[in-house]
Amino acid sequence: MATFLYRIGRAAFQRRWLVLLLWAVILGAAGAAASNISGSATSSFTLPGTEAQRANDLLSEKFPAANVDGATARVVLRSPEGAKIISGGHRADVAVTLKDLRSSSPGIASVGDPFTDGTVSNDGTTAYTQVTYKVAATDLTDRDHERFAKALEVGRDAGLTVEASGSALAPDEGSHSAETIGFALAAVILFLTLGSLVAAGLPLLTALAGVAVSTATITALSAAFDLNSSTTVLASMLGIAVGIDYALFIVSRYRAERAAGHDPREAAARANGTAGSAVVFAGVTVMIALVGLAVVDLPVLTAMGAGAAVAVAVAVLVAITLVPAMLGFAPERSRGRARGRVTAGHARTEASERRRRGKASLGERWAALILRRPVAMMVASVAALVVIALPASKLELGLPDDGSQPTSTTQRKAYDMLSQSFGAGFNGPLSVIVTAQEPAIAREAAADLQSAIGKLDDVASAAPPVFNPQGDTAIITVVPKSAPSSDATKNLVHGIRDLASDTGRTTRAQGMVTGTTALNIDISDKFSAALAPYLMVVVGLAVLVLILVFRSIVVPLKAALGFLLSVLASFGAVVAVFQWGWLKDLFGIEQTGPIMSLMPILSVGIVFGLAMDYQVFLVTRIREAYVQGADPRQAITTGFRHSSRVVTAAALIMISVFAGFIGANEAVIKALGLGLATAVAFDAFLVRMTIVPAALALLGHRAWSLPAWMDRLLPNIDIEGEKLSRRAAVAQQEAPAVSEFSKQH
Repeated sequence: MATFLYRIGRAAFQRRWLVLLLWAVILGAAGAAASNISGSATSSFTLPGTEAQRANDLLSEKFPAANVDGATARVVLRSPEGAKIISGGHRADVAVTLKDLRSSSPGIASVGDPFTDGTVSNDGTTAYTQVTYKVAATDLTDRDHERFAKALEVGRDAGLTVEASGSALAPDEGSHSAETIGFALAAVILFLTLGSLVAAGLPLLTALAGVAVSTATITALSAAFDLNSSTTVLASMLGIAVGIDYALFIVSRYRAERAAGHDPREAAARANGTAGSAVVFAGVTVMIALVGLAVVDLPVLTAMGAGAAVAVAVAVLVAITLVPAMLGFAPERSRGRARGRVTAGHARTEASERRRRGKASLGERWAALILRRPVAMMVASVAALVVIALPASKLELGLPDDGSQPTSTTQRKAYDMLSQSFGAGFNGPLSVIVTAQEPAIAREAAADLQSAIGKLDDVASAAPPVFNPQGDTAIITVVPKSAPSSDATKNLVHGIRDLASDTGRTTRAQGMVTGTTALNIDISDKFSAALAPYLMVVVGLAVLVLILVFRSIVVPLKAALGFLLSVLASFGAVVAVFQWGWLKDLFGIEQTGPIMSLMPILSVGIVFGLAMDYQVFLVTRIREAYVQGADPRQAITTGFRHSSRVVTAAALIMISVFAGFIGANEAVIKALGLGLATAVAFDAFLVRMTIVPAALALLGHRAWSLPAWMDRLLPNIDIEGEKLSRRAAVAQQEAPAVSEFSKQH
C-alpha cells in the first residue's frame, strides 16, 4: 500500500497540471449532471415494515380522494381578548381569510369551514381550519408559499390572531452562519498549526473541491434514487470534516519529510506513501460506519449513510492525488516558517533541534507525563468518562414536533393555541384504521373498537368511524389527553394496538394505528432496537480493518472500547442538558424533552469514523517508530512528537465546526451539535491522547503481538511505509559506492 501510494504521490507531484485538469473535468461533469436534474430531493421518508407505514399505504389505496401524500396545513384563528370568534364581525373576518386561503394556490383541494365542521373551541374564542392540497409539499412553489402567507395576513389585519402549521408551510431556509463560523475557525487553527497561509489554505481548498464534487454527484443521483434532502447536508458536513483532516495530515507529513532533508518531489511521494496510507484506511473505516447505517433498514438513513460514504471516498481520492499535486505548485511556501531552515546536505529535523536546545514539544511533555503515571492517567480518564456517561442510562428518544420549535415561529404559536383551547393531545391525533374483506365485518369491528378506545383513560375523544365508498375500511380519529411526545401518548398507542389485536381475533378484521404521532413512535422504537446491532456490526467490521492496519488484536479492541466510552459520555452530556435542563439557559434551550431519535445512531456513525481517524493517524506513527526499532515507550514519545500537534489541530477544527451548530434555533440541531462536539473532544483528548498511550505503555511489546497463524494469513499492507524506509536505507548505502565508482572511472 505504501509503495503504491508513494508512486501515486510522486506522479501527481510531477504531473500536477494534468491532475488539476482531471479534477476540474470531474467537477464539471458532475456539476453538469446535477444541473440537468429536474426533480427535487424529498423531505419525507417511509418506514417499511412498521404498522404506521402499512396503515398509511392502506389509506392511500382505500381513500385515494384523501390524498395522504398531499401537503396539509392547519390554520388556527383566535378572536381579540374579550371577544368571541363566533360573533358576527369576527365570523365575517374568518370567512374572508378562508376565501383568500382557497384562492392562494391552484393545488388546494379543500379548505374546511370551522363553523360547519364544528372546529370551534368550547369557549368560542378559537377556531381552526384544515387545508389540504392535491400535490406533495415538495411540489409547492415559492409563489404558493407567498400567497398562503398573505392570506394569513388578511386575518391578522382584521384583528385576529392567525397562526399555521403543517407541511404546506414554506420550509425553513436555515442559516449557514454555523458552517461559516466553523470554517473560519478551521482556517485560524490551520494557520496557527502550520504557520503559513499557503499551507493552511491548501487543506481548505482541497476539502472544498472534494465537497463540490461529492455534492454535485449526490445531487445528480437524487432524482434517480429518490434521495432525501438531508443526504446532501450530511455529506457536505462530513466531506468538509474529513477533507480538511486528510489533507492536513498529508501536508504535515510533507513538511516533516522536507525538514528531514528530502527534495520536494520525494517528500510529497513519501508523505503520500505514509500519511496517505493512514488516510486510505481511516477513510475505509469511516465508510464502514456510514454504510452500516443500512442495518436500521430505514431507506432515508441508508441513503444518508451511502451519500456520506461517497463524500468520504471522494475526500480520500482528493487527498492522495490532488493534495500532492497542489504541493507541487508551492513546494517551499507550504513549509511556512521552516523554509530555508534545512538543506539537503545538512538535514536536521525541528524535533532534533529542540532536543539539542533542551526543549521538548507539548506533545512530548504530555507523553512523558503519561509514561510516568500510566495507571493513574488511565484510571482518571476512564472514571471521568464513566461519570459523564451516567445520565445516558435515562436517554429518552422521540421525534420533534411543533412543540419543540422556537416560540417565535408560527408553528409553535399555532401548537400552543390549539393546546390551550382544545387540549394538549389535540396536536397529535391518532388515526385508527379498521379494514376487512366484508363490509359487515368492518362495520362491526369498527364500532366495537371505537367503543373500547373511548373507555381508555388517556382518550379525550374517539370520533365515529368514517368509511370509504366500498364500506370495507374505516378511519377512527382519536384525540389523546396528553401531548404528542409524552410517555402517556406512547402508552396509549400501544394500548390501542392491543385492543385492535383483540378485536381482530374476534371479528377477523384488521386494526392499525397511524398518524404523525404513531409514525414518530414507530421511528423511535425502530432506532432504539437498531442501535445495539448497528454498534456490533460497525465496531466488529472496523476492528477487523484495524487488525489489518496495526497487525495487533489488543490495539483495535482498545480503540473500539475507547470509542464506546466517549460516545456514551457524549450521550450523557446531551441528556443532562436537553432532557434534564442543566445549563439550558447557557445553550438557549426553551423547552426540555426527549432526544431526537435519529441523533444517537447518526452520532455513532459520524463520531466512530472521526475517532478511528485519530486512532489511525496517531497510532500508526507510534507503530512506525516501533517497527523501525524503537522500544514501546520510546515509540509512544516519537509518535506524539510527530502526530500530537496535528491530531490536536484536527480535533479542534471538528469541535469548532460542530459547536457552531449549538447556536442554531432548532433544538434538534443544537443537540446534534453538542453531542458531536463533546464526543470528538472526549475521544480525541481523553481516549486517543490519554487512555490509548497509557494502555500501550502498560502492555509494552504485547500490544503489538499477533498470533502466528493470524500473522501468516493476513496480508502485509505496510501502512507505516516500512518498505519505503528500507528503500531509503539501501539508497543511502549505495550512494557512497556509486560515488567512489564515478571517481575511479
